[in-house]
Amino acid sequence: MLIIVSGLSGAGKSTALHTLEDEGLFCTDNLPPELLEEWARVALRNHEHAAVCVDVRSAESTRLLLDDLGRQMDAHPDWLLLFIEADAQSLLRRFSTVRRTHPFAPAVPVDEAIARERDALEPLRRRATQLLDSSGLNPYELADLVQQFWQRNHDGGSATPQLLTTLVSFSYQRGLPQEADMVVDVRFLPNPHYEEGMARLTGADREVAAFLRGQPQTAALLDRMMGWLTMIRPQMERERKRHFTLAVGCSGGRHRSVFVVEELAGWMAERPDAWLPCVVRHRELGRQRTLQAAG
Repeated sequence: MLIIVSGLSGAGKSTALHTLEDEGLFCTDNLPPELLEEWARVALRNHEHAAVCVDVRSAESTRLLLDDLGRQMDAHPDWLLLFIEADAQSLLRRFSTVRRTHPFAPAVPVDEAIARERDALEPLRRRATQLLDSSGLNPYELADLVQQFWQRNHDGGSATPQLLTTLVSFSYQRGLPQEADMVVDVRFLPNPHYEEGMARLTGADREVAAFLRGQPQTAALLDRMMGWLTMIRPQMERERKRHFTLAVGCSGGRHRSVFVVEELAGWMAERPDAWLPCVVRHRELGRQRTLQAAG
């Protein structure tokens, strides 16, 4: 399936294209319309679904844009056209906020440039498979509408991307993991390293786990972390976050941080619909595995 994304400057075409890319489509921005057929041939040969943004930036003139796109869509009636628009007030506010130049400006004031572009693209608008009006929407709300458009039209060949969670244990002596979205310091827990027979073990061993579970601070820590994760999960979905890395650190990265990560991984494995797949990585131990939902 090929989706052509077009529409008014400032209406949210980039947001739409990024959303489709998150859905697994091969995406290209600002393609000259005369290259569209060749691009589509190559893209769809290598990818099941693809999307391309073609708009007034892409052609020498609006007339050539309309001619080239019209000719290609006549030849390929199965291609979908997603047209993004917004009212003049919303577009004026966006251009003022981002301080970008409208493609029809500076030859004319921005409000006139918006009106001219709207008139010029009206023939393309009338050919749209789907019109999306982004007036008053934030990028996340527009992305939701684009995702709904995709899910209505695609053939089920690709699933909605899931949030991929990574749990990392680490040692503060070797520095913070650069990829971490959040870091939890568990050095306040009693250190098993100083307990007899535990120095050579890790937080994944039963003896260390039993010792730490016996500490009153441990249950309180895990309870708060699990509650916090439960609270932020739907918020991350609303923000359309695709990757979340939680790093847990202790002095050596072998006992307390490993134990806490393993406890969180076990808790997530009991909630596969929410948290799997999940990558579990013990940086200082050189171990990594991926938890997948059954089936």
